[in-house]
Amino acid sequence: MGFTSLQTSLGSLFDPAAGEIPINGSGMRIVNTAFVSDGMPVDQFSGEDWSIKENTEFSYPVFVPASGGNKVILLLHGLNERFWDKYLAWAYHLAAETGSYVILFPISFHISRAPVSWKDPRAMLRLIRERIPVMGEIRNSSFANHALSRRLADDPRRLVRSGYQTVSDIVSLVKQIRAGSHPVVPASSKINIFSYSIGAFLAEIMLMSDPWGLFSDTKLFMFCGGSVFGRMNPESKHIMDKLAFENTCRYYRDAFEEEIGSKGSLLGRLVSGPLGMAFRSMLDLVRFRLQREKSLAAIRDRMYVIALSGDRVVPPAGVIETLGNRFHVKVLDFPFDYTHEKPFPIFDNGKSAEVDAGFEKVFIPACRFLE
Repeated sequence: MGFTSLQTSLGSLFDPAAGEIPINGSGMRIVNTAFVSDGMPVDQFSGEDWSIKENTEFSYPVFVPASGGNKVILLLHGLNERFWDKYLAWAYHLAAETGSYVILFPISFHISRAPVSWKDPRAMLRLIRERIPVMGEIRNSSFANHALSRRLADDPRRLVRSGYQTVSDIVSLVKQIRAGSHPVVPASSKINIFSYSIGAFLAEIMLMSDPWGLFSDTKLFMFCGGSVFGRMNPESKHIMDKLAFENTCRYYRDAFEEEIGSKGSLLGRLVSGPLGMAFRSMLDLVRFRLQREKSLAAIRDRMYVIALSGDRVVPPAGVIETLGNRFHVKVLDFPFDYTHEKPFPIFDNGKSAEVDAGFEKVFIPACRFLE
């Protein structure tokens, strides 16, 4: 079954509220698994974020392969995703071709970790209209990106805080799997990662630092990701608006280092260790360049990178500049209209065959690398 047919089929089948979902004719199933996040100190949340229950008590889907075994792939998604639909065929293909359990784990305040109101077009459009008399029209503002945009524009620190909580949760998940106490995934000593967009940024930082010693043999496949933050351009109706992008860039460029260096800084305490240092080195090309290059060189043999020439959010040039000449970054282009946000669009005409072929150009090497 090609990507287009598979994506359409899985989209109609998947139910995040269901406990277990058999995938007919494949021997595979999807199990939605509960998780409780408790690795983030309350004083490190922005505003009242600590009280958003969905962010601390949620579920995530696990694709269970037909073949059994104990191989595991963690799939990390992009920024401002609200649903799993886009990634269902990705996870299915990875599980079917590698025989791995594929865990789709949500970033803090994304997908199943976000209030339902953030995904409601009417509620978001109403908030946009209320904001216009105060802020004026904001470029690339949309109901799809308003929740994230407003939160980052109000406090850009949410980027690093959300990342820290997500990494803490992933560490807990990996320890659970290694100990054999996961309710679905069997005990495994090795977990590979398929990462996309900001998920690649997150995974890169985890492997560059790894103070827990959990990822010493992890393979990392990065798709449309791998660049320092300063070479990304996430201003988009699907990701964040102009105000959020400018406020976030300005903060991490001009104020972040001064704030974390001040005496008694709560944020400084959060980023004081190896994980924080790796994050700081991935903010722009100049800052802590030697340390970044040394950390990346140490994991080079365990990384595979594919970028898209038409990607305006994470341009290939930024990925290549970040990783340097010693890394091979494979840059692909497709003969159909695509974007960073929709690398594999769904067509109901002859273009679907081209999309299916484009999908295979990414996922065949991904599966070979991660199997």
